[in-house]
Amino acid sequence: MGSLGEEQPQVAEDCMGLLQLLSNGTVLRSKSIDLITQQIPLANHETVLFKDSVFHKPNNLHLRLYKPVLVSNRTIPVVVFFHGGGFCFGSRSWPHFHNFCLTLASSLHALVVAPDYRLAPEHRLPAAFDDAEAALVWLRDQAVSGDCDHWFEGGPGVDFDRVYVLGDSSGGNIAHHLAFRFGSGSVELSPVRVRGYVLLGPFFGGEERTKSEDGPSEQKLNLDLLDKFWRLSLPEGATRDHPMANPFGPTSPALESISIEPMLVIAGGSELLKDRAKEYAYKLKKMRGEKVDYIEFENEEHGFYNNSPSSDAAQQLLRIIGDFMDNFSNII
Repeated sequence: MGSLGEEQPQVAEDCMGLLQLLSNGTVLRSKSIDLITQQIPLANHETVLFKDSVFHKPNNLHLRLYKPVLVSNRTIPVVVFFHGGGFCFGSRSWPHFHNFCLTLASSLHALVVAPDYRLAPEHRLPAAFDDAEAALVWLRDQAVSGDCDHWFEGGPGVDFDRVYVLGDSSGGNIAHHLAFRFGSGSVELSPVRVRGYVLLGPFFGGEERTKSEDGPSEQKLNLDLLDKFWRLSLPEGATRDHPMANPFGPTSPALESISIEPMLVIAGGSELLKDRAKEYAYKLKKMRGEKVDYIEFENEEHGFYNNSPSSDAAQQLLRIIGDFMDNFSNII
């Protein structure tokens, strides 16, 4: 307890009562978030094995590996999945992310790698981007050393020449960062070759509101919450036009000169973030033509594939991702 007359810290930001940033910089996280996520049942996929591994010891960062067991003897591709949560929440262990990764491994017949990354505001951007890069470097090191042979006993081998990066919400922003960080061919990651990027409802921002942002709130998301995520995750004093939030903002670097792998951008038709995802995809497509595609799911809200994984829309999404992977699996 402070002494008499000492000014007590005030709540500067309150994020759903689950995360509070105090005026003195202290961050309070409620354990209620664990209780909320535990209410989501864990799926039982008997055809997928999973295990955890440390990929960055200095920051104590873990990832979860998922491998299908009922596949042919041919090698399987790798899908690296970055979870969402506005850069402030989320973990590989949260049931809806875990269940989605199980489904990805089973439906796509792929080894799924789901890394955690440091969260804001304790670790503001670019910490999450740095950790995502570290995860891909870890994957490269595993491919070089051959340690991947010990991830799981038996089963098909892993094809590091067919790696795909999927990002959900803030994870979609991370996928964008990785696409331009490593560029076409991902030479720095050899023998790992990233063949494409899938951005699911990517979390981008900007000072000027879009039509969809000015529209009705979603069931689980509103504009006030999105703004709080940016205030908590961007460098202090930065606006939503910061390059880490707005890839085409007034101070963002030009992207035309950087060659990237094929990209698929997906959004729900009822998402607040829909217009930003669409504008992002269309601007990139204007630069790169057939390498960038945008698909919109009518009437669906943010994260529909996590919230209703057995829905027709979620199943269609998996087929679209599978087709995207097949189309770009052998392009030199």
